Amino acid sequence: MNDTLPDLPPVETMDPRPQPKPLFHFWRCFWLTFLVVSLGYAWHCFYVPANEIAWAKDYASAKQQAAKTDKPILLYFTANWCVPCRVMKRQVWADSQVKELVNAEFVPVAIDVGDPENAEVMAAYAIQGPPVTIVCDSQGEVLDWRAGRISQPVFLELLDSSH
Repeated sequence: MNDTLPDLPPVETMDPRPQPKPLFHFWRCFWLTFLVVSLGYAWHCFYVPANEIAWAKDYASAKQQAAKTDKPILLYFTANWCVPCRVMKRQVWADSQVKELVNAEFVPVAIDVGDPENAEVMAAYAIQGPPVTIVCDSQGEVLDWRAGRISQPVFLELLDSSH
């Protein structure tokens, strides 16, 4: 038998690390990009800028204030979990033209559909889910309404047609 070892290259010339596979690098970059884009989209969906609307505390106080000032009531049925509501808060309620018109001509009140205290108001206006925008006279009678997410021009049209 032959006990000789095969010819191996010297240890100094051997690369101790295996070379990374190009496919592994591609997938690592792909998933990292996917994560960054997903986080950006989630932030965009849930980011709501502060608005300067003078919201009434609740429906009863809005009705009292509307009776005193003889202004129509603007009911906005919303929820924290409602993505179209957040989009409206970002694109409609934060708009300066909307802010000026609503604060000058209406008594606005945001009603959380998830709050059990608002169940009576929701039943009175037959609200199934958010977002719903209703314009009422000072006694609470419906003048005009829109269900679902609406854009800023449609919202301004709703306000103009109501008073």
